[in-house]
Parts: sequence; structure tokens; C-alpha cells
Amino acid sequence: LWAFVLAAAKWLVRPKEKSVAGQVCLITGAGSGLGRLFALEFARRRALLVLWDINTQSNEETAGMVRHIYRELAGEEAAEAAPGVAGDGEKDARPQCSLQVYTYTCDVGKRENVYSTAERVRKEVGEVSVLVNNAGVVSGHHLLECPDELIERTMMVNCHAHFWTTKAFLPKMLEMNHGHIVTVASSLGLFSTAGVEDYCASKFGAVGFHESLSHELKAAEKDGIKTTLVCPYLVDTGMFRGCRIRKEIEPFLPPLKPEYCVKQAMRAILTDQPMICTPRLMYMVTFMKSILPFEAVVCMYRFLGADKCMYPFIAQRKQATNNNEAKNGI
Repeated sequence: LWAFVLAAAKWLVRPKEKSVAGQVCLITGAGSGLGRLFALEFARRRALLVLWDINTQSNEETAGMVRHIYRELAGEEAAEAAPGVAGDGEKDARPQCSLQVYTYTCDVGKRENVYSTAERVRKEVGEVSVLVNNAGVVSGHHLLECPDELIERTMMVNCHAHFWTTKAFLPKMLEMNHGHIVTVASSLGLFSTAGVEDYCASKFGAVGFHESLSHELKAAEKDGIKTTLVCPYLVDTGMFRGCRIRKEIEPFLPPLKPEYCVKQAMRAILTDQPMICTPRLMYMVTFMKSILPFEAVVCMYRFLGADKCMYPFIAQRKQATNNNEAKNGI
């Protein structure tokens, strides 16, 4: 009972955000979507950014945005550091911002690529303090229509990559008893829906990996290493374009704006919150799924229109694939 009361009090009282200034923050899938927004948020907080993405061009575009933020910060610090007389007659000065951003083209679905790129990061940048496992893919096919290669790809990028990146950077965190590992999963890692079996399985795997890792760090009494699990509802990044729930329910559960999702996640990360679901209604859905019999969950899904919410998305992906094949003469 006391543990519950303390947990509730901690949730109600907003703790002070910690500083990540000068710390090395590595973000996978940084070339677009949530990864790009995470990079910009960490840059505004003066973190030193290491950006990984399979797409070199989009990754460099994110780096350009980060450099722009760094230049703005440097200008602000230079202005504040200009000689002036403080209230007590002493001069006030602040060091100028000297942050950099590093980009690496890396396919996190390939184990050896992750390990070799991680070694380059350690040599060229230094040890990573904040690891944000954000990279993700979706096949967009029904199970029996999905090529085995795409299923394997989804599992490798969305789940297995978390093992490789964590194994690469956790040893130094353990040695220093300092660091933060962020797993960007999905609400579909807590409860599932029809038509995206590979995606749900990969996100359930990522959630399971994260929870087990968190328990291992607690058991090892490494209280300086924090973990945060991020489970957003449908985010309007285009990844699941066409996904629809019941139209009467949509006004109450619209797709999340990416900026809102990342700001909520950043607040959780900077206050060492173990888990964040957005919107908070997702906690209730997860709780209901845990206590209700399966048939009751099916009825709830049908009421919300969540049982076949992915079908329009899959149909759009199939149509786009057919159009590309026709265009290329396949």
C-alpha cells in the first residue's frame, strides 16, 4: 500500500528535469519522423548528438537542423558572455557552446554493422551516455501475403537491433554506473490488432527486452543507469497512413502529433520516468486487456473499431506496391 502511495505521489509531483548538456546522445533512425524530433529536442538541451540512419541523405538533413540549433545556442551564449557588470559589481561570463553533431550510415538490422559503427563512435566521439533506440519499420502486409524476408527485416530492426546497440554501449555505462537507455516501442507492443502480426511481435519483443533489462540493472544495483520505455498510440508520421478506427471514436482518439509525442517522451526521459504511454488512455486499455477475458477484449476492440483499424493502411500499401510494380514493368 505504501509503495502504491509513494508511486502515486511521485506521479502527481512533477520532478525536476535533469541536464544532458555535453553528454553524448545516440539516436537510431534519426533521419526522419520521431528520430529527427528527438535529435532536435536533445540539441536544444545542449547534448552532443550522434545520429544513425540507413538513409545518409535524410540523416544529413537532420544534422543540418541540429547544427542550426547549435549556432543559435552559440549566439545566445556569446551574447550572455559579453563583458557586463552584474549586480554585485563582478563580471558575468558563460562559456560558449562548442557542441558537434556526428552522422553515421548504419543498418541497425545487421549485427556486424551495428558493432563496427559503434566502435567508430567510441573512437571518434567517445562513450555514449544516452542511447535512444528509435529505428523502426513496418511491412504493411497480412501474414500470409508477407514475404518471409520482410518479416525477418521487421524483427531485426524493431527488436533485435535493441540487443546489438545495448550490448555495444552498456558495458561502459555499467563501469561508470551512469547512462540512460530509451526504448521507443509502441502501444502495439502492449496490445495487438489484426493484420500487422510481424510489427506487433517485434514491438512486444522490444517491450519484453526493455523490461527484462530494467530488472537486470535493478538486480545489479546500478541505480545510475536509467531506462525509459516509450509506448505511443498512432503517431501521424505517415508510417501508418490510412489507419482508421470507428469514425465516432476518432475525435476522442485522433492520431498523435509527432511534436507532442516527442515532448511527452522527453519529459519522461529527463525526469527518469520508467515508462510513458501517450495518450494516458493507453494505460487504461492495457489494464482492461490484462483483466478482461479475451472475448470481452474482442468486443471492446470492435466497439472502438480497433479490430480492423489496420486494414485500410494495408490496402493502401498494397495499392502503392502494385502501382510501383506496374510503373517499373514488373
